[in-house]
Amino acid sequence: MKDYLFVYGTLSPKHAPGEVADAVGRLRPVGAATVKGRLYDLGEYPGAIPDASARRKISGRVFALPDDQSVLKSLDEYEDYKPHDPAASLFVRKRATVRLDGGRELRCWMYVYNRDPGDAPLVSGGDYTKSKAA
Repeated sequence: MKDYLFVYGTLSPKHAPGEVADAVGRLRPVGAATVKGRLYDLGEYPGAIPDASARRKISGRVFALPDDQSVLKSLDEYEDYKPHDPAASLFVRKRATVRLDGGRELRCWMYVYNRDPGDAPLVSGGDYTKSKAA
């Protein structure tokens, strides 16, 4: 079974910082997609909190992960996800149902913000890449 990753922020190819750009470059694009939930602007990066009952949507893209587990390990490290200590993780990697632009649903990994967003503003329209367009 192929594994997929839904990205909505700094893991997007155009926004990936140098420290994770090689791993992001190994992802194969599948297409634009959305997931129900809220997307917060946390300053240097966004934080997604999926919610199947939400009216808001988070916009992003789906990528196929390579079979090489080192790519996912690099992404986990970048997102400060500690698989053996989720409570101490800034983001946790969880499965979510995303809807591709054509309507097809797909189960994907995504990095979910693992803290209380406090008074962080919501990203207008749920699209971080458009909110940070330069």
